[in-house]
Amino acid sequence: MIRKLLHSGTRSFGKKYDYDVTYMHEVIDASTKAGLALTFLPMVTQYKGPEEARAVWAGALLASTLDGDCGPCGQLVVSFALEEGVDGDQLLAAIEGRFGEAGDVGLGFQFAQHAISGSYEPNTFGDRIRQRFGDQAVIAASFAAGSGRFYPVFKRGLGDGHACRQLVVNGRVGKVAV
Repeated sequence: MIRKLLHSGTRSFGKKYDYDVTYMHEVIDASTKAGLALTFLPMVTQYKGPEEARAVWAGALLASTLDGDCGPCGQLVVSFALEEGVDGDQLLAAIEGRFGEAGDVGLGFQFAQHAISGSYEPNTFGDRIRQRFGDQAVIAASFAAGSGRFYPVFKRGLGDGHACRQLVVNGRVGKVAV
């Protein structure tokens, strides 16, 4: 019964976002517990913090996902961000590495890049986020920076990874700069 519900929810998700969920169905078929784990993971990856800082969250999640290098996953993050009302021009600028034009998306993107880099130097991007939006925004960006890479790495582990070269934002193609 649980397996049937997991498959149904997975199909709905795939249809809503035009996303290939084959690997999710394979996980569910192999292990109901693993399928449930995939279902609950978005509780971490989708913690968005305050509404006024959604662009920061989106930028951090996008940077982390692209660091994992998965085009379909990156496209999914773009869809999530647009659904949250994040500015498409800022998303496109961040994808193309034009952070001066990427606004708050670029701020979140650079925050995540710094966090992912392994540097123990102070993350001045985090200071800027905290100053403008508060601690919850830094927490959301930190969750995004840490968790966005999960799906690309997981999919590669299953033999289903895809390289990311370009993403489409509101019908416009952006070549990934990172």
